[in-house]
Amino acid sequence: MRRSVKEIEQEQPSENPVSDGLTATASEASGSSAIHVWPEANRNGRMGAALLRIRSWGIPIAILAVLVGAWELWVQLGDVPKWQLPAPSAVAVELLDSRALLWDHTLVTLQEVALGFLAALAAGVIVAALITYSRVLESSIYPIVIASQTVPVIAIAPLLLIWVGYGIEPKIIIVALISFYPIAVNTVDGMKSVDPDMVRMMRTLGASRWQIFSKLQVPTSLPFMFSGIKIGISVSVIAAVIGEWVGASEGLGYLITYSQPLFLTARVFAAIVLLSIMGISLFVLASVLERVMIPWYHTEKKSKSSGRI
Repeated sequence: MRRSVKEIEQEQPSENPVSDGLTATASEASGSSAIHVWPEANRNGRMGAALLRIRSWGIPIAILAVLVGAWELWVQLGDVPKWQLPAPSAVAVELLDSRALLWDHTLVTLQEVALGFLAALAAGVIVAALITYSRVLESSIYPIVIASQTVPVIAIAPLLLIWVGYGIEPKIIIVALISFYPIAVNTVDGMKSVDPDMVRMMRTLGASRWQIFSKLQVPTSLPFMFSGIKIGISVSVIAAVIGEWVGASEGLGYLITYSQPLFLTARVFAAIVLLSIMGISLFVLASVLERVMIPWYHTEKKSKSSGRI
């Protein structure tokens, strides 16, 4: 009597009983094992993200704390005169004791930075759009933009005092001149970085030159523009101080030049600390605006850097 193939296979022993046992066990416990695996994976992911944040913030803070501690020990143990180099503790005391004076001068410098940077942002975006939109304007304007950076601003600042006066206007112009260049150049590079295939496709679909510019070139240039914004907003603080050094009666730059001849070194360092905080805060603000306005770029950049150590 001939047996079927199925009966023969059932009579043959399994070649890998361990594998069969694991398969059976896994299939029996598939419902319960999934319940235990996923929470564990999520917990590990959260712990890894927390450790990554601690490492990214903890290491710089630790290095800064070590440097400040070494500075404090060197001044205290080396008996360095306070007028020559104050200890960080003396700078902190000065920040507390002169907080009203420092706050008033900080507001003046911040106003100069804000107005000058907004003027630079508007001018940089408009000039970049003109350069990108017309080849004639590019050949005539772009060389002037590049050549403008070869003129030292510190040499123009005294002339601005003669032309405009000793008010806030010369400082705003200096901030705008220094912050304008990175915004304009980066925006031009961004508008020129469009994919040629995308341009040809839009032309095939009947898009006009203005539609290609507004719907393709402008969105493509946003990451580049924000790179220029972050550079410009950082150097704008330096520009405001340069303008106050040349001629001013208020502002943190003026306070530094006023305090140096009087050997108020702790006050000088306090003003420098406030300028650093101002620059970092403005940079962080620009980064936050970048995340809000172009979240897709931040997500793409984060995914690309996920494999870095």
